[in-house]
Amino acid sequence: MAVDHSRVDRTSAMGATVWPDGTGFRSWAPNARAVSVVAGGRLVAAAQDPAWRPDRQDSLAPLGDGSWGGFLAGLRDGEPYMFFVEGAGSTGWKRDPFARELTTAPAFPESFCLVRDPASYPWHDQTWRPPAFSDLIIYQLHIGTWWAEDSAGHDLRATRGGTFLDTVQKLGHLRDLGVTAVQLLPVQEFETAFSLGYNGVDYFSPEGDYAVPPGELAGQLAKVNGMLASFGQPALIPEQLAPGVNQLKCLVDLCHLHGIAVILDLVYNHAGGGFDDRSMWFYDRQTNGDLNHSLFFTDQGWAGGQIFAYWNQWVAQFLIDNARFFLGEYRIDGIRYDEVRVIENNGGRDVCQHLTETVRATNPAAIQIAEYWNPDRSSALLPPPDGLGFDAELGDGLRDALRGLLAQAAGGASAPLDFSAVASSLLSPAGFRDAWRAVQFLENQDLTYAGHAGAARIPMLADASDRRSWYARSRSRVVTSLLLAAPGIPSLFMGEEFLEDKNWSDDRRANGLIWWEGLDGPDPAMRDFLRCVTDLVQLRRRQPALRAAGARVSRVRNYDRVIVLHRWVEGEGRDIIVIASLDEAPKHGYAIGLPFAGQWRELFNSDVYDNFPNLGAVGNGGAVQASGPPLDDFAASALLALPANGVIVLARDQA
Repeated sequence: MAVDHSRVDRTSAMGATVWPDGTGFRSWAPNARAVSVVAGGRLVAAAQDPAWRPDRQDSLAPLGDGSWGGFLAGLRDGEPYMFFVEGAGSTGWKRDPFARELTTAPAFPESFCLVRDPASYPWHDQTWRPPAFSDLIIYQLHIGTWWAEDSAGHDLRATRGGTFLDTVQKLGHLRDLGVTAVQLLPVQEFETAFSLGYNGVDYFSPEGDYAVPPGELAGQLAKVNGMLASFGQPALIPEQLAPGVNQLKCLVDLCHLHGIAVILDLVYNHAGGGFDDRSMWFYDRQTNGDLNHSLFFTDQGWAGGQIFAYWNQWVAQFLIDNARFFLGEYRIDGIRYDEVRVIENNGGRDVCQHLTETVRATNPAAIQIAEYWNPDRSSALLPPPDGLGFDAELGDGLRDALRGLLAQAAGGASAPLDFSAVASSLLSPAGFRDAWRAVQFLENQDLTYAGHAGAARIPMLADASDRRSWYARSRSRVVTSLLLAAPGIPSLFMGEEFLEDKNWSDDRRANGLIWWEGLDGPDPAMRDFLRCVTDLVQLRRRQPALRAAGARVSRVRNYDRVIVLHRWVEGEGRDIIVIASLDEAPKHGYAIGLPFAGQWRELFNSDVYDNFPNLGAVGNGGAVQASGPPLDDFAASALLALPANGVIVLARDQA
């Protein structure tokens, strides 16, 4: 069937758009001599013939602005299509940069694009409301290595990577842990067999390997429908869950039903790290001699890929459209933007500002988190024109201070400790308008990746000689407690909640799998630590002071190996006192200042979680009396028992 040129113009959407009677196409290729679209059965035959060339009936019409358009009647959801681009440098097939999904047969990079109707997935999350930014507790995971199982519940991570629907099966774990958001490492199609996700090339298409193999769909569908039924929601039919795009939507949908927001990690500082001939690289097929002719990119590189041509309005709009796409079609609740300094430092300041303004206008409840390491840290959080307009950004002060403190403590009982960096990092970073705007963490994909020099998980830092020892367990509890008590948005990396001690890898064959089995093993260390972290998360959710702006370090004693953090709600009180000790011996009758006289409840004692329940835990019997004289610039004081390498949390008001 011939392409109809009368129904697509400059106002039409980019990519492939399903209409009631067919599909409209629009593609940006300003330097191409001709652009054609081939679809359905004709495409399958044409792609197998190297000498094939399009007919005139396949041609898209130039629209006068560098884009090309046309309409194919009768082309429906699920049909394959490709563009054929003739340029000054080469001629051949190109995948649509806006393609919603790619085929798995033929497999990437020989994939075809698939027409997809965004309305084909029936959402169940109509009552969902995302948490306030200050209430976020983030859990970061990598789809390919977090979990994979077959319909019988057998762990498959040694034989294939994890999928979106595998991740669905572990949502109960996240709900029970109490986190309020999951942050997925990048999920767009990448060139390599496995990846962290930061070398994406098809920005609107989910990674094909993250869709379940067709033979597993029936078993996964049964599990998904069982989960939907538990929420009183209608079941899906196979046609609704089969597309890879709908499997990602199903993951988001079920996260929402579990009370968990979804944040995507989007990479707008560069693409690739290898490009195939059908990719967006030299999309309009200019002469491949000058990398600045690659259309979407410049000759500047980053992380093995190429930096986008931010000066070009079409490129800028492509990135903005991508963010809006995930907010709209996938209903995500936030974006973590990778390496924003690279964007700004390469001419993309205006792009950042337009991007954040557009996202905020599209969904003001969606948080925008920048990874921004330029010296003017707070400028990323200022509204335009003075700043870039992001809501929050990754913090490194508390991260580095606590990891550094662990390294010092690993020197043993007599090793000198310096709490000063921790003390300063427990306050809001300079220039930040609100305490919650710093995303705080101890581990992430970079700090724990097996391929990175110096990477180490928290138990490795705590005791490299024995990562399951009392020293490793107790020191890990201390720094995790401080993370979850600190101002900001806390973030955990997969496995951190149950004392995973080995670095991870995106290559599942490289012993990079999360050791879930340890939770069921004879050693209780991982179960005990999970219980500890779960209670800390719940404590943060119950106590408004731990999510509020009020924060003061009331005591820093390097000799005592003690630091005390005071949290409160401005104008309300509801004070919380967090006492952390890295002394390897317990302290009895230890005096600390408290804001008010009277009884203070002992809400948390980290010593309880060592061989839980630790009947010999050093503590205060559930409460202390602040009847002593003023101390630490407070009105009263109390005598406490502090466990070795332990944390005590006190509250005047538990309401």
